[in-house]
Amino acid sequence: MEVVPGAEQCLSYAMPAFKVQGKTVAGFAAFKNHLSYLPHSGSVLATLADDVESYETSKGSLKFALDKPLPKRLVKKLVHARMRELGVA
Repeated sequence: MEVVPGAEQCLSYAMPAFKVQGKTVAGFAAFKNHLSYLPHSGSVLATLADDVESYETSKGSLKFALDKPLPKRLVKKLVHARMRELGVA
């Protein structure tokens, strides 16, 4: 993973995800009309509320359009917030 070199690909809840030091830090899911970023945390999106305000979010997912990938800068912030939360930053 370009954002976190050394991250391992895995499946979590039957969806593609990435682990760092054995802990899941990010996942993705594809649906008919959108994609979802899954931080595997109930607090990461709230912590970065200003950064994700233009996206539809729930406690554990961030929806984005099929034809508009998430900005790399935002992905970095999301992943690093989760890593800090897990103590693997």
